Amino acid sequence: MHRLDESAAGVYVIAVTPFTDSGQIDEASIDRAVEFYLEKGVSGMTILGMMGESHKLSMEESRAVMTRYLRRVDGRVPVVVGVSNPGTDPLVSFAGEAMAAGAAGVMVAPVSTLKIDEQIFAYFSGVLDRLGDTPVVLQDYPLVTGVNIAVETLVRLFERYSSIKMLKHEDWPGHTKLSRLRAAPGRQVSILVGNGGLYLPQELARGANGAMTGFAFPEMLVDVCAAFQKGDAEQAEDIFDTYLPLLRHEAQPGIGIALRKETLRRRGAIASAHVRHPGPKLSAEDLHELDRLIERQERRLLGEPALAAAS
Repeated sequence: MHRLDESAAGVYVIAVTPFTDSGQIDEASIDRAVEFYLEKGVSGMTILGMMGESHKLSMEESRAVMTRYLRRVDGRVPVVVGVSNPGTDPLVSFAGEAMAAGAAGVMVAPVSTLKIDEQIFAYFSGVLDRLGDTPVVLQDYPLVTGVNIAVETLVRLFERYSSIKMLKHEDWPGHTKLSRLRAAPGRQVSILVGNGGLYLPQELARGANGAMTGFAFPEMLVDVCAAFQKGDAEQAEDIFDTYLPLLRHEAQPGIGIALRKETLRRRGAIASAHVRHPGPKLSAEDLHELDRLIERQERRLLGEPALAAAS
């Protein structure tokens, strides 16, 4: 089985948690989602993340989702399991289960009560000491967690804990932070970026190794990262630009997960676009907007001018 290390790169797609229309875990759609993501060329998957609605699952449901994803992936790509929890005991326990089931590593975000650098360092030290040699993705997402992790604190953690293999970087705006991390002396880790992929070309140019996000057209993320890897930044920008209107639309705070799931449903990746309560529901106008954006994107991919298609 894969085990995460500092060389990780490419696209680790944030996988959705599929539900039936009645809100139950849809294991058949987990299987469909896995094959969809693999077909689009992802390098890895991250499950039970924030956009995977992990906070709406019971412990038993989280375990069931993890088990189904790992069994279906069956070692074809690395799988990172989100294990963030307000309590360190359940976090460590679930991380152990994940690794025993075949995960490549676990992702941990800070708890929201942390305010100063020493508190942040002490929190992660307490978690990482107990996780031992488990490969860890440290999630830096202050827009949601409310915790601002300074570059100096991150560098200090990287130096102290070799178990940190990756940073999920989604500070916003965070380009300068990314540059400072890459310029910092000492141990470097893999950096994959989130924020819906909105700034992917610029972040790759600043030294990111890839993306960890869940855009419903993951092939775009894959192709952009591949073009950058080949040294063709211009091609990467052109690919990115083709999808930008829909990418931007999906990245809307609040409603984004509903748009993503509806798009994945239309693409055959999942059977239902259900988002668990509390969560957004798309109106008829929302659906019409999505229709229009997808139609326009399909025309751009075919190279057809908009006016010709409308006439």
